Amino acid sequence: MAGTNGKQKTARDMVLSMGVIVLVGLVIYLFIPHDDREPELKRVDYRVELLTARRAAAYPVAAPEGLPDSWKATSVRYQGDDFDSWHLGFQSPKKQYVGIEQSTEKPAAFIDEATQGAEATDVTERIDGRTWKRYEGGRYDALVLQGTKGSTTIVTGSASFAELTRMAQALKLE
Repeated sequence: MAGTNGKQKTARDMVLSMGVIVLVGLVIYLFIPHDDREPELKRVDYRVELLTARRAAAYPVAAPEGLPDSWKATSVRYQGDDFDSWHLGFQSPKKQYVGIEQSTEKPAAFIDEATQGAEATDVTERIDGRTWKRYEGGRYDALVLQGTKGSTTIVTGSASFAELTRMAQALKLE
């Protein structure tokens, strides 16, 4: 009978310790600020990179003109040593990603990488006298324009085809 009291004390102490730990965790959760909202993406100015790319690239570098301020440029990159690759990323008015990708890399490899494995469909769109081919994928959909002075132009992202088309319509190839 003497051993029973010690086991009860040990079990009681363990329950009390767990209670204290849960209480401390609850206090930390309630009083330490946390924000569950997505962080606000910062707008980038891409004008300098665009001028640089247009001087250096062997093809007409695409950039949108006339888009409303609700389209937010969020990333820009030109790499002349990497197949003259141009990237310009945007957040659409519906908070979706839209990217403009251009390169002189072999089209099959470039399209697969830029669209994250999207597959070609039989659907095409005529935009400013050019034929864009639709690609559909699990993560990104895309509009692809091949053969602009040896380059491939892709408008891709998580946005709807309506927003991808809107971006393609705004592109000026200079």
